[in-house]
Amino acid sequence: MQTTTALVLLSGGLDSTVCLAWALERYQTVETVGFDYGQRNRIELAARKKVRAKIKERFASWRRRLGPDHVMDIAGFGRMIDTALTRDRAVVAEPGQLPTTFVPGRNLLFFTCAAAFAYPRNITTLIGGMCETDYSGYPDCRYGTLQALQKALSLGMEKEFRIETPLMWIDKADTFKLAQDLGGEAFIELIVEETHSCYLAVRSERHDWGYGCNRCPACELRRKGWEAWRSAPS
Repeated sequence: MQTTTALVLLSGGLDSTVCLAWALERYQTVETVGFDYGQRNRIELAARKKVRAKIKERFASWRRRLGPDHVMDIAGFGRMIDTALTRDRAVVAEPGQLPTTFVPGRNLLFFTCAAAFAYPRNITTLIGGMCETDYSGYPDCRYGTLQALQKALSLGMEKEFRIETPLMWIDKADTFKLAQDLGGEAFIELIVEETHSCYLAVRSERHDWGYGCNRCPACELRRKGWEAWRSAPS
């Protein structure tokens, strides 16, 4: 186990929740940070609180390592960006184009804000759930993008930051498998009941894989990953 403190970017979704568990297995202290960026979907801000509460309630070893939570108010960013996640627009994913859910620069901003917050606290490990194996095509989720950002943050603050992305090279099926390996069926149950991925903020429809509209790209990725994981040979 690392004796240092890590800061996890926790949105309340599947990927960031699995990354939180991954970090809690590896670091002595794990703090979390979320972002109110003016998102249309406010449910994720509530989901992240529930995720942390359930981890404290159900996992004693993780509870001892789970440090404080922080939420940064950067709502002005969302008010300036016209996307399906910040405006009442349709979720559309046309072939060969970025989906309307792409928020330009969002992950770059998140990591920059996280690093600025971490700097005076002497936290140099930042962890996010970005992935380019099984994702919606967002360019700020790519490995090359985040490696370049890691270098820029380290140079710009004269502190050696490390951006860790445990899910970068695995798909959603393997993400569910990793979740089970980390916390067993109890953690899978937590993910199904408490995390939120649906772009349309639907919590009235319950599926085997969790709550959501079962139509938007985020729900489709999560459903297909769940089904592939459940049908894989044990």
